[in-house]
Amino acid sequence: MDEKLLGLLRCPFCGGRFNLLDNAALARAGGRLESGVIWCECCAFPIVAGIPVLRADDTTRRAMHDLEAGRREEALLAMLGLDEPDRAQAFRDVLARGDRLTYREAIGVLSPDPEGTYFIYRFSDPTFVMAEAVLRALAQEPSVFHGRTLDLCGGSGHLTRVIADLQPRQDVFLADMFFWKLWLARTFTAPRSVPVCCDANQPLPFARGIFPTVVLSDAFPYIWHKRLLADEMMRLAEPDGTIVMPHLHNSRGENFSAGMTLTPEGYHDLFEEATPHLFSDRVLFDQAVEGAGIDLTRNVSAEDLGSEPSLTLVAGWHASLFRHYEPSGIAPVTGVLIVNPLYRIERRGTTTELTLRFPTPEYEEEFADCRRYLPDSVTVDADLTKPFGPADVGARYEELRRRRVLLDAPARYC
Repeated sequence: MDEKLLGLLRCPFCGGRFNLLDNAALARAGGRLESGVIWCECCAFPIVAGIPVLRADDTTRRAMHDLEAGRREEALLAMLGLDEPDRAQAFRDVLARGDRLTYREAIGVLSPDPEGTYFIYRFSDPTFVMAEAVLRALAQEPSVFHGRTLDLCGGSGHLTRVIADLQPRQDVFLADMFFWKLWLARTFTAPRSVPVCCDANQPLPFARGIFPTVVLSDAFPYIWHKRLLADEMMRLAEPDGTIVMPHLHNSRGENFSAGMTLTPEGYHDLFEEATPHLFSDRVLFDQAVEGAGIDLTRNVSAEDLGSEPSLTLVAGWHASLFRHYEPSGIAPVTGVLIVNPLYRIERRGTTTELTLRFPTPEYEEEFADCRRYLPDSVTVDADLTKPFGPADVGARYEELRRRRVLLDAPARYC
């Protein structure tokens, strides 16, 4: 991480500022901190692979002592949760691929479970499609992305990448409890982000009022200390900042992996001092899929939300936030153009046949709404088995981008 950004961090326990310890753990590369130990009046924490780890647990302490003893690989393996020799060696093997290593290969070692599967296909799942549409709409409002942004509980950085593209000259902080997710984001998905490993069930390790916008998508229902987190999000936002929370599970509705849900009234009351507005995810998803723009003029009541599975909360003091936003159109490619990994690719003469294939029946059931935009099959008059660009696809390019058949993905994603 950039050393100057240490000034924005605070200890989650005493609230103190951090100092950098000049010892054997300290390593810089190109003006950035790659490893080291930071300390305040009550604690010390490691920086591992450029990521400050502001958690107080046995794994973090072990990694810090490994760094101080010059065992940087052991510190990284500890933070990645690769304690088993076979998994550690598998990670070393994929890491040896260097620039040929892909996100998909790395996550196969770090998360060989349904969560890893979810992340691989994240760029086209329905909750991401809706959240991205809301963020791209809000980017039309000058007050939202004019400075640094916090993507809280942001996983391996898929939505962080969108935010970074919306504000290329500003820092985007990515906070998550799980170090392996942040390592994937820094390595592949959102390399321009500033990752910080912390626990959202504790006070957040940032100075007051430093973010014009705080984003938390999908994860809030899984947080136990919701009152603390809500207060912390409002503390971190500038006095006239914006809080964006797509996909809050409604306790009156049915959800896969629902978590510890609240009613719409419960979510609203937690953010009452920040002027929260509630929106139907079903309506926002329809608007995103139909390309009709995003309408934030209607503050939906809890009664109108009824038993809808989920809702979105947008809080902010600028009345201009809550308006109808025009469609943002197809975003330029900032990474590489790829075929959605949900499709099987077959070359047929001068054309390419794409066939939708879900990784598991459970995935197909949970994300069934993706069929609203992903066709079962499509034939493209181009060779998509090798690197390609918009000109190779021709007249169908915008349609296939809009329907998420073709994706703007980070380099080395699949």
